[in-house]
Amino acid sequence: MSDLCDPTPYDALLLLSFGGPEGPDDVVPFLANVTRGRGIPEERLKEVGKHYFLFGGVSPINAQNRALLDALREDFAEHGLDLPVYWGNRNWAPYLTDTLREMAADGRRRIAVLATSAYASYSGCRQYRENLAESLAALEAEGLPVPRVDKLRHYFNHPGFVRPMVDGVLASLADLPEDARAGAHLAFTTHSIPVSAADTSGPAETHGDGGAYVAEHLDVARLIVEAVREETGVEHPWRLVYQSRSGAPHIPWLEPDICDHLESLHGEGAPAVVMAPIGFVSDHMEVLYDLDTEATAKAAELGLPVRRSATVGADPRFAAAVRDLLLERAATERGADARRCALGALGPSHDLCPAGCCPARGPKPAAAGADSPYA
Repeated sequence: MSDLCDPTPYDALLLLSFGGPEGPDDVVPFLANVTRGRGIPEERLKEVGKHYFLFGGVSPINAQNRALLDALREDFAEHGLDLPVYWGNRNWAPYLTDTLREMAADGRRRIAVLATSAYASYSGCRQYRENLAESLAALEAEGLPVPRVDKLRHYFNHPGFVRPMVDGVLASLADLPEDARAGAHLAFTTHSIPVSAADTSGPAETHGDGGAYVAEHLDVARLIVEAVREETGVEHPWRLVYQSRSGAPHIPWLEPDICDHLESLHGEGAPAVVMAPIGFVSDHMEVLYDLDTEATAKAAELGLPVRRSATVGADPRFAAAVRDLLLERAATERGADARRCALGALGPSHDLCPAGCCPARGPKPAAAGADSPYA
């Protein structure tokens, strides 16, 4: 096998995602999984789940993960990469522990893991690593072989992730009324998280003032703005804004919220807005409800033309980026030179999360990091 397409030492890729309900009866049990340990009563979960019930109780995330699996397998086959791809979720079937049990039974012993979260944060990285450690501990308790898992680096600034988003913004701008297009504002959205979690995201040296979470999103936003300027000759005004806040109102979360931002832009006389959900890999429920439903309704109320650009989803360029990340990490693990592809000012992210990176909310072990109990 050519070194350019050699996955050694890996014998499988695991797509690790959040999961979502696939019918009305799944909604409350799914939300109970998401909020486990917080003591939230069932009636409150039903209220929280109203967004899902508006869409028949089905989150699109599982279907989108299936589409990404197909894209990955097709890309791997086209490039002669003979590596099986599995899928496990944090909060719904197929559950991570079940998938790792299947992989162990199939003889998989060295697994590369792609999480469907591109940025550094507790919920977007460390928590997935905690889930991996919990599942590996379950396998160990069952007397099964415990594979080694390596989480692929953050890919927020990989060209295969950024360029599809650039094209999405360009398409949304082109879809605006011609007289509003040149003056349109770009609202780059991502999931709001507590300010304290943002400030401690990434390695310790990046902590403070939004940490790596905010810095990485700002870097991607600048890349897209510059690419749009090069394509159109127009440098659009822009801002990083937030959506999908949850939790107690007295705890500070990242702001401004997208709906508040739309009101501000309308008051300033903005002719139109493109909402670009750069913090999300696919068009799952938070995109469909918080942007396509709630924010779009707010824009209509204001009389403000708005478009929502596409997420990366199963774009073939993203599938190719995953292959690139996998082969890069494989080469590094073999001690070979690895081409580390990244755009922007921040450069490629670390392979191994250091101790103190996106610190845990409690003393829980996490796999695939410098402090992993499963080296």
